[in-house]
Amino acid sequence: MSVVHQLSPGWLLDHLSFINKINYQFHQHDEPCCSKNEPISVHLDSLQMDFMSFSSVSATCIASDSTIKPENEDGRNCEMFTQKYVFRSELFNVTKPYITAGVHKGAQQTNEKEDLVNGVKKENSISIIGKKRKRCVVFNQGELDAMEYHTKIRELILDGSLHLIQEGLKSGFLYPLIKKQDKCSKPIPLPPDTCSLSGLCEMAKHLPSLNEMELQTLQLMGDDVSVTEQDLFSRVVENNCSFSKMITLMGQQYLLPPKSSFLLSDISCMQPLLNCRKTFDVIVIDPPWQNKSVKRSNRYSYLSPLQIKQIPIPKLAAPNCLVVTWVTNRQKHLRFVKEELYPFWSVETLAEWHWVKITSSGEFVFPLDSPHKKPYEGLILGRVREKTPLPLRNTDVKVLPIPDHKLIVSVPCLLHSHKPPLAEVLKDYIKPDGECLELFARNLQPGWTSWGNEVLKFQHVNYFIALESGH
Repeated sequence: MSVVHQLSPGWLLDHLSFINKINYQFHQHDEPCCSKNEPISVHLDSLQMDFMSFSSVSATCIASDSTIKPENEDGRNCEMFTQKYVFRSELFNVTKPYITAGVHKGAQQTNEKEDLVNGVKKENSISIIGKKRKRCVVFNQGELDAMEYHTKIRELILDGSLHLIQEGLKSGFLYPLIKKQDKCSKPIPLPPDTCSLSGLCEMAKHLPSLNEMELQTLQLMGDDVSVTEQDLFSRVVENNCSFSKMITLMGQQYLLPPKSSFLLSDISCMQPLLNCRKTFDVIVIDPPWQNKSVKRSNRYSYLSPLQIKQIPIPKLAAPNCLVVTWVTNRQKHLRFVKEELYPFWSVETLAEWHWVKITSSGEFVFPLDSPHKKPYEGLILGRVREKTPLPLRNTDVKVLPIPDHKLIVSVPCLLHSHKPPLAEVLKDYIKPDGECLELFARNLQPGWTSWGNEVLKFQHVNYFIALESGH
């Protein structure tokens, strides 16, 4: 369970526990029996090569818990052993705020800025005393809107989080920093930040079969199943087993959780997802929003509002589908979702929730009144409007109305854009065993279909620790 405490303001989540409750366990052969099946390592430097010359993707599925002794070519037996993985706990080791109020000079100006919003909005500048001289700070309309919005939700964030944090401290899930000293640890070996998956998706556009053929979903079942990259990019891939699989792509290994499915592609190649002819009862969307920081850094691509509107939500959504969209704290994006995007998709806006990021001792990761970075992000929830009245539902199926202004409080992962799991907090608002879809995903979940051009990014084996294996 990822929900540690549930109170009227919302939920306190344990993201790490949610990941490690997934059965990341699979069977593999002892060496040297299967050494001949090792995949060839191909790096991004080889992308200019013919795509079909890439190494194959190998996947191994677990058939049973018992030890198996298949024979190799020489007639010798080789044993199968169980290997279990857990997510690195260091990646949730947030013991101190990223920026503290003591060193954040902007925090001293909070009252002045709130006064500006509440009473002196006609004045678009204030004077701030610097170390050397008086400096004039001018606020644009977007900044004024952000301050006004923050003033409205500030008490909600502060009071609601306090109740959940106090409960977490009582139960021991959260703990005062003095009780647990920071441990010096070596740097964690992680894959490069510039993930090769998006580059592969770009190459995949040149494969004619992607648009010319309608292929069935690829189900990775049985032992030692091998598929080519062309198979991987041209269809949804499913792991229907009760155990995980390990696949190797471009020399990098990725863990696939049980009962999960994914499509690795960019927004121009979503047709395989539509070809499944499956509709979803909940769709979670985490768009790559455009902003100045992203433009300057050029770390990852972003989509324009027009491109986001082209996502085929009406074709993917089941009747009464719950749509959840992550938004940044820019009021421009929030208004776009509520006033333009959801109406375009025939989605009715019902609620706005907030993800509040805290340390393991219960402090906000950024000062609540920081004018630059806020310790919270937003989620906009809505339902697909029905064109025709639905028939009477089974009275045993009870879906609660969506409450407004709920908080999701959690210690964030240190990996950029690793969002907290929503499966358990949304379960009361969708029908039992509903089909779930995450768009622009960077990781997989059991029971969910995930799509994105970096959909396997946080499934990289380097983010996990292999526990002691057993036969």
